[in-house]
Amino acid sequence: MSSTSIFDELESQVRSYCRNWPATFTTAAGSSMHAEDGRSYLDFFAGAGALNYGHNHPVLLEALIEYLRSGGIVHSLDMHTATKREFLTTFRDRILAPRNLDYKVMFPGPTGTNTVESALKLARKVTGRQHILSFTNAFHGMTLGALSVTGNSMKRNGAGLPLTNSSKIPYDDYFSGATEDFLWLERVLSDSGSGVDKPAAIIVESVQGEGGLSAARPEWLRALSELCRAHEILLILDDVQAGCGRTGDFFSFEEAGITPDIVCLSKSISGFGLPMALTLIRPELDQWEPGEHNGTFRGNNPAFVTATAALNHFWSDDVFVEEARERGAELHDGLSRIANGYEGAIVKGRGFLTGIKFPDTTAASKIAAASYQRGLLVETSGPEDEVLKTMPALTISSDELRSGVDIIAAAATEVLGAPVADLAVAK
Repeated sequence: MSSTSIFDELESQVRSYCRNWPATFTTAAGSSMHAEDGRSYLDFFAGAGALNYGHNHPVLLEALIEYLRSGGIVHSLDMHTATKREFLTTFRDRILAPRNLDYKVMFPGPTGTNTVESALKLARKVTGRQHILSFTNAFHGMTLGALSVTGNSMKRNGAGLPLTNSSKIPYDDYFSGATEDFLWLERVLSDSGSGVDKPAAIIVESVQGEGGLSAARPEWLRALSELCRAHEILLILDDVQAGCGRTGDFFSFEEAGITPDIVCLSKSISGFGLPMALTLIRPELDQWEPGEHNGTFRGNNPAFVTATAALNHFWSDDVFVEEARERGAELHDGLSRIANGYEGAIVKGRGFLTGIKFPDTTAASKIAAASYQRGLLVETSGPEDEVLKTMPALTISSDELRSGVDIIAAAATEVLGAPVADLAVAK
């Protein structure tokens, strides 16, 4: 009997990552994962962005083990615990206060789609309006509310019913500069005869992690923020994948200098891959009735422990973020050298959420498969999986980063042929 037969026998057809990476993994450390057949893999996936500090970081691991051995509270819903108090204090002191951000912190449930659902629900409650605007190629989660503001048709079709009270508007550069970004929206919002109702909120990703790694320009985000403020529309920033340092700052919107009304965080906020999510709310918007939105697993104390350890270890000064920016630049340069060898290939994204878009929409998937055979875990992004998407841990070493880029280069050569040297010179 095959060592993987139990998965085929009992697990749902919905499983996906294991189809592309069929190894049975047993242990992991840093940027490496190890399979039971003895093979090791370099990880350029980082738990879909949930492992910004790598696998089993020793500082976080020790804090977690010590807490569990102490008999500390594990499950507490929204009761007061010493662990939650320490996390909130640390999050205020390390993240909010240095950035002059005044947010209430909501624990909506442990996943990214939970925080998005709570944000949409609160925006509708506060404004008394139903409609939400989101963007082309957006991805915000798999529950019905989050799916309604998601662009991917395959994922939307899984809902099995109409996804209403939401409309899509063009993301930055959707028309390749041929149309002024917010021309239509500004016009219809200002025209009482347009027949377009004012929305409760607009939800946006600074970098579209699942939508093809399109990265919004700072000036575009500022224009969006100003439009929302002028028309009294709430701005929701989905930082589930791009936050916690992945794009260069703790929040992906810092470079633009904007302050969203609501911010959604999950994935790497626990620092260790433990389920945890936050919804950050401007204080005057915190109009919930007690228990009006809740969830059994919103009080994940082990996640509070590792999150606090991560904030103290990595975000107490600027050393970590500067090192991460240097590694991010190295990643961008390495991917650019590969892209420069193939006509029409371009690098997309920001920081450690960066990839290569190939004109042949089948190339990225083939290169990802060839990379796996060489010992690298890397995925794809975009409506047609046309972008090879790299998301290494922010703690990856320069040598590991270089090794991963070399594997991608070899895989690209296998799939597309040898790079054209004079293209690199021309670019």
